[in-house]
Amino acid sequence: MTVSIAPSLREGREAGSRYALAGPRRPPQGTAGAQLGRLAGESMEFMDHREYQPGDDLRRLDWAAYARSDKLIVKLYRQEVAPHLDVLLDGSRSMALEGTEKLRAGVALAAALATAADNAGYTRRVYRTGQGCRPVVHGAEEPTLWQDLAFDSAESPAESLRTLPPAWRPHGIRVLISDLLWLGDPLELLTPMSERASAVYVLQVLAAADVDPEAHGNVRLVDSETGQMEEISLDPGAAARYRSNLQRHCEHWHRAVRQVGGVLVQIVAERMVADWDFSPLVEAELLTV
Repeated sequence: MTVSIAPSLREGREAGSRYALAGPRRPPQGTAGAQLGRLAGESMEFMDHREYQPGDDLRRLDWAAYARSDKLIVKLYRQEVAPHLDVLLDGSRSMALEGTEKLRAGVALAAALATAADNAGYTRRVYRTGQGCRPVVHGAEEPTLWQDLAFDSAESPAESLRTLPPAWRPHGIRVLISDLLWLGDPLELLTPMSERASAVYVLQVLAAADVDPEAHGNVRLVDSETGQMEEISLDPGAAARYRSNLQRHCEHWHRAVRQVGGVLVQIVAERMVADWDFSPLVEAELLTV
């Protein structure tokens, strides 16, 4: 569905104005302030040696090392990191769950990150999932001018990524904002997202009701993605099983994010919008005050 997101964009912009994008974690600095990544690349700062492999640039051969070891050795350098932020915002229906603050929090987070990127001198681009990953209309402008932010997709972000992936900027910072509440292997999304990235962050936005549902007798559950309904009796035992399943699901995502060298931050929407405290993102080294 399409909802009014202008207030959330304003709130996010105002909250983000107090922060700047921190950049890749502990990157070394290059000439003229250029940030350098952790991978071998094209900059002029020497990094390390390794044995020659077919296809390596012959101009990188270290002939002095060859004379010492009788092995073909190439020099490795650190690659320059483009000062750029890509944000991928989950546009699925579950992010606009009625009676929760998930939509407000997710939209405001995207706006806050865009503002923090501006404060740090980064370029940026914001994408929304749904029939592929498409740039937000006017997403390069300041957040209150963004348009066409609909949250009505029945496909998961992983499916959107397969349909039409974002035009990721090489060596930029990439952030996914999602509740992560879909089935499947997280690496289907995380592997392409992390390829040639300087840093990857996953911000899991959950509603308080997602984290700790109340047990209150017979309820009708409606799947926000498919519209299917089911009548169940929600007692304390069922609520405990749900919490256990959610914990396993989140731990699965934590392991997958660590596997690609990223950072996952879990956010409870209602808590965040109460005071717009982004200290968890500062602790994760995504933002700096």
